[in-house]
Amino acid sequence: MSAEGRPPRRRWKLFPWPGAKGADRADLVGDEQPADAGCTRIRDCAEGPEGREVVRVTGTLRAVTQRTVAGMPALQAELDDGSASLDVVWLGRRAIAGIEPGRAVVASGRIVRTHGRQVLFNPRYQLQPRGQE
Repeated sequence: MSAEGRPPRRRWKLFPWPGAKGADRADLVGDEQPADAGCTRIRDCAEGPEGREVVRVTGTLRAVTQRTVAGMPALQAELDDGSASLDVVWLGRRAIAGIEPGRAVVASGRIVRTHGRQVLFNPRYQLQPRGQE
């Protein structure tokens, strides 16, 4: 407790953003690696007998829409890499800056099959610089 009877302020620990200089994880996109390094083609992503593994995919957002899932807002985008497409859904979000049709994205997470489509819920993602689409 501080002198005024309040608990001390929390100090937040900052983690490097994927691809930032100093990020020490080899599976993240860095300045030295192309955007598709370590990425799986969407058509090759499937649930295996060992369970859902984390995949990393890259592609272009074809459509971005708002919808409701279980009574809460969701932002849904179709990610296409030329081999196939999948739906990327951010639950609890109505909009995300930079998530727009035509934008290149690298996303990672666990893919599930819902209503016959592959879906990536709340993925880690990195927007690619414009002009690299």
